[in-house]
Amino acid sequence: MTATQWSIKRYSGWLLGLFILLIVPFPALGGDSIYGTVTEVRSADLFTLDYGEGKYQVRIIGIDVPRDGALARRAKQFVTSLVLNKKVRLRFDHRTPNGEMVCRVFTDDPDIGIKEVGVELLKTGFARRQKGYDYKYGELSAAENDAKKARRGVWAQRSYK
Repeated sequence: MTATQWSIKRYSGWLLGLFILLIVPFPALGGDSIYGTVTEVRSADLFTLDYGEGKYQVRIIGIDVPRDGALARRAKQFVTSLVLNKKVRLRFDHRTPNGEMVCRVFTDDPDIGIKEVGVELLKTGFARRQKGYDYKYGELSAAENDAKKARRGVWAQRSYK
């Protein structure tokens, strides 16, 4: 082995080690997927995810849910039935200042299949789409429009327009 080959081998190992040390402290970056089990549903848009090495507080991106009243309880119950004590996959977007992870949330249940929880909340009328927010293909708008036309959930009340 020549001196040049030996130097390249030595520095490439060192750079790989440095790269690993820099990446490990950041478990989730924008666009990353995280897999785990939901251990608690706090509200229709906030739950606790156990990912095996710790827990995250997760907020579903792009939706607003009722905070109190019968509809808020029904929305929380709906989300609980979809995710509590079940495996989910998160598509990480960002963190809030108080440390919550804001994500797209997908069920991973053999009985109901893969469903996006935020879209399901909109379809049932248990949530409204956050103003100006949608995905690339308009999934949130389409789900919300279905609920509006059918006057489900929040759209059954005359006060919402």
